[in-house]
Amino acid sequence: MQGKTYEDLQADDMMYYAVVKNIEIMGEAANMLTAEFQAAHPETPWKMVKGMRNYIVHEYFQIDSQVVWDVVSKELATLHQQITTYISEIDWETWEKMS
Repeated sequence: MQGKTYEDLQADDMMYYAVVKNIEIMGEAANMLTAEFQAAHPETPWKMVKGMRNYIVHEYFQIDSQVVWDVVSKELATLHQQITTYISEIDWETWEKMS
């Protein structure tokens, strides 16, 4: 979305639906995280991330494109930074043994 505008998002159906689907996927992934993990990372608004997924899935024909744009333009960079940090902190060897 770098360099894109709200008008670009509205004008390009493929971009719009790709963005919406990826927000949905992020919310679904957040749903899969343990309560302990979420509690250990309170700086991430997990309830909002999961709520956005629910909004997209259950209000599909009434999604406000301005809400989607606000998420992309105002929230996504911070969420990306937080998730990148969480991934870098994982002890992958221990995690693989638990799987």
